[in-house]
Amino acid sequence: MGTTQLETVPEPKYWHLKTVLSEALDSEFAVGEILPNERELAARFGVARATLRQALEQLELEGRLQRRRGVGTTVAPPRVGVAVGEAEDAWPGAATDSWQAVDCQETAPPAAVARLLGTAAGQTVHTVRRIRRTHGQPVAAELLYVPGSSVPGLAAIDAAPGAARARTVLRELQRLGLEGQDCAVELGSARAEDAKQLDRLPGAPVLLVTTRYFAEGATAAVAVATYRADTCRLTFGEAGVQLLAAG
Repeated sequence: MGTTQLETVPEPKYWHLKTVLSEALDSEFAVGEILPNERELAARFGVARATLRQALEQLELEGRLQRRRGVGTTVAPPRVGVAVGEAEDAWPGAATDSWQAVDCQETAPPAAVARLLGTAAGQTVHTVRRIRRTHGQPVAAELLYVPGSSVPGLAAIDAAPGAARARTVLRELQRLGLEGQDCAVELGSARAEDAKQLDRLPGAPVLLVTTRYFAEGATAAVAVATYRADTCRLTFGEAGVQLLAAG
């Protein structure tokens, strides 16, 4: 077969630089060590700063580097796997759940979530914010959207705002018989609020995991979890695809 046009395209300069930088990280830097500034690195490797930034961004996406506010770019620690969705037959907030409830407010969900829930545009639902940590570091932030019809007994319960009300919503949700769930994963960018929760910069690459929970023949709740893309990997096993995250 003849050579395709793509096969004749030379390797981008930043991609070659990424390989060189990766080797330097292995041989010259320790985990947590702060890298020299961009000007110094660009001068050392004889490249433009724009090329250097592309290489650094790729290494961050691959989990080799971390960029932290007020600190700079540091060498990332090795990944430690933490299973996501290990309790396929349990509601959020069950005993096996590894998430921490943070807050609960009445908000109108995004249009895509409203369609999954079958609620009208602009209709408010219980929005539970949760955080997940491993080794003391935040690895994921979640918004769990629960329509009032899924927790009808909540109106008679006087729960204080914040984490207490979030836990109450979760307990009421568990009164339903869970019939199943499905999950979708896609690449996205961190919103400002999620970035703050995850100690990332706004716009940093993240994995968005959307889970629908089914009860009584309908969608009872939708969870949208934002995972740090630099600390996540997909593994394949007998149970199918499993998403792992690391801090």
